Amino acid sequence: MSATSKASWMVAASIGAVEALKDQGVCRWNYPLRSLQQHAKNNIRSYYQAKKLSAQSSSAICSKVNNEKLKQSEESLRNVMYLSCWGPN
Repeated sequence: MSATSKASWMVAASIGAVEALKDQGVCRWNYPLRSLQQHAKNNIRSYYQAKKLSAQSSSAICSKVNNEKLKQSEESLRNVMYLSCWGPN
């Protein structure tokens, strides 16, 4: 079977399945299913946004810690320089 023949059979089967489901009354579920899909999509989006904000806040905390370490090392170096210049020889 060629690729186009397989594709046309897939399309025909899909259309047949949709029509069979319509006949069974599944279309009544269209609104609730779309509503659930929309709700899930919004929740996933907010989850990823919260995760992204969490990553940004954790990077901000890391940068604060790094700044504190940098200030502490500068202060330590300043003390060493002061003591080496003015301390006993």
